[in-house]
Amino acid sequence: MQAPKALKDAQDIANTLDTAVKIPFLGLRVGLDFLIGLIPGVGDAIVLLLSWRIVYLGKKLGAPKHVIGQMIRHSLVDFGLGCIPLVGDIVDIFYKANQKNVRLLETWWITENKEAVDSYAKAQLAQWEAEQDKLNEIQKNPTQQALESALAEEKRVSTPDFRRS
Repeated sequence: MQAPKALKDAQDIANTLDTAVKIPFLGLRVGLDFLIGLIPGVGDAIVLLLSWRIVYLGKKLGAPKHVIGQMIRHSLVDFGLGCIPLVGDIVDIFYKANQKNVRLLETWWITENKEAVDSYAKAQLAQWEAEQDKLNEIQKNPTQQALESALAEEKRVSTPDFRRS
């Protein structure tokens, strides 16, 4: 089971807008939200439109109204704070509205699809365990193989055969 394309697209957009670039020496990650937001006036409006793409994808996924409402609220707070000269630019470094919105979508989607995700995870685990058992059998060293053969032979010889009597 894979996440729907709309959710993956929302994740990609959020990562691009919020954490695409690492600031050297500081270790902080910023994205296009911060960089475009540096353009006075127009920058924050452009970023708001890009943020609303994530909201649209949430609607497309079928997220409930309360989730969509929270997402819109996060986007508007980011826009409002971004409009404040200098302070807004600093806030953009730390307030990751797009990633918050994607986390809301992910949490909602996982909750809605919990049974399917759990059964898929169990099937994948069973398949992995079977593969590991095969690998363990193949990767036994010659000493282990000889010991197992000797024990099996000893057990066969020491077990009386009552059919011949």
